Amino acid sequence: MDDRELFVLADRALDAVVQDVRDDQWALRMPPDFQTTVAGEPPTLRQVVGYHAYDEAWVPLTLSGLPLDAADGPSLEDDLLGDDPRGAFGALVERACAAVLGADDLERPVHLSYGTFPAREYLQHVTTFRALRAHDLPVVLGVEPALPDRLVEGMWAMVSPQAEAWRAMGVFGPAVPVPDDAPLLDRLLGVTGRAPRPR
Repeated sequence: MDDRELFVLADRALDAVVQDVRDDQWALRMPPDFQTTVAGEPPTLRQVVGYHAYDEAWVPLTLSGLPLDAADGPSLEDDLLGDDPRGAFGALVERACAAVLGADDLERPVHLSYGTFPAREYLQHVTTFRALRAHDLPVVLGVEPALPDRLVEGMWAMVSPQAEAWRAMGVFGPAVPVPDDAPLLDRLLGVTGRAPRPR
């Protein structure tokens, strides 16, 4: 599957989760074991979605190839969700997806806070981030994750060959053993350090 198409599948899966958040859930704190880079007190759901909004806003700027100091993007302190978090997030997703689908050279270098990479690798990084959040957030909210089969298949094809290298970089926690004949989603979760949900 094309890296652009996989990004869009993951981004829309995450947006579907955000669109289903109830007004009384935004202040919900994530459990202590929720995977996040935020230090200290676990973030709220709004803070987690707010970080993803920031990440979405940077996609078109990053794909332009501009150096970080020349790109006029938002900071982590900016509130990109405002009074309509679902609407604001959905609009950012639409702009990010349009930029990705319009990217004509995935080998173009792009500049990230942790180095310079081909645009293809950048998309792989952010696609993984979105797809796994589209699984993890529903679990916290007490609803069944609903990742499309094509997204799971694309993620497995992309992640499984690189999982150990990414684990060594701290992207994933220790692998969770999963039977070889388990459903593909369970195997994807296990290789990314997540315990599959009981069935």
